[in-house]
Amino acid sequence: MSPDASPARQSNRRGIAYVCAAMVFFVVNDALMKHVGQELGVAQMIFIRGLMTLSMLLAVARATGATTRWPRLGDRPLIVRALLDALGTLLYLLALMHLPLANATAINLSMPLMMALAAVLLLRERAGLPRWVAIVAGFVGVLLVLQPQAQGFNAWALVCLAATLAQAGRELYTRRIDPAVPSILVTLGSAIAVLTVAALLLPLQGWQPMRPMQLLQLALAAALLAGGYFCVVNSMRHGEMSVVAPFRYVGLLVAVLMGWLVWREVPNALAWGGITLMVGSGLFLLLEGRARPRGLQRSP
Repeated sequence: MSPDASPARQSNRRGIAYVCAAMVFFVVNDALMKHVGQELGVAQMIFIRGLMTLSMLLAVARATGATTRWPRLGDRPLIVRALLDALGTLLYLLALMHLPLANATAINLSMPLMMALAAVLLLRERAGLPRWVAIVAGFVGVLLVLQPQAQGFNAWALVCLAATLAQAGRELYTRRIDPAVPSILVTLGSAIAVLTVAALLLPLQGWQPMRPMQLLQLALAAALLAGGYFCVVNSMRHGEMSVVAPFRYVGLLVAVLMGWLVWREVPNALAWGGITLMVGSGLFLLLEGRARPRGLQRSP
């Protein structure tokens, strides 16, 4: 068998493809939610989007026969993952409404570094100095692209950091879920938890009248979120975490492209340097992950 056909490399490729798709979906979803959030409360937005997302996921689950495995929703790893997802979603959207988008995204994109460290400490994946240098360089690239201003980091930045930590924990718990549990069922568990938390908080923020365009935007956000959920679950169930995780930076590249297409914003020299660092780091990690023998990926 040629090295290109090795199971480890094929698994890494699938994981990278899934995470890239997930980040595209999530970036567009965030943009829609921030826009609608100028007039609606966070709990109301999450609740409405959650109802739509859950309806879509239930239809997919029924079509694929995953509903025959409902009892697996009670598995402890799946419950913990769902609760972490709900917590991370709520905290991130609250922070997003009070922070500049660049600042919130910069904090959230520190998650791959957290996950890579956790992969070594908790999952016992081995990572040499070149890999860590590449990951750190990628994070520096994120800061160069976003160039967050010091005055933007207020108390809500700590809320955003807490959301990032919850999301990193969510990804770690994905690896603990029995592979026999369908990905759509894992996604459903998260959607149910997010909807439940939003429903509990809704009385605190109240209900605002909605226009048809807002409903349409939330419906599109729900579809993107459902797709992102499914892809991110699969990304963590394929490949090596410290190789797959850095490709979350693709979301930043999509954000730069959207800024140019919609608002005609062009990155400056520092931003282009950051993009180069992130893309270079991602390519290095991909090639390095392919080159390492499978037996060196984890400690015995």
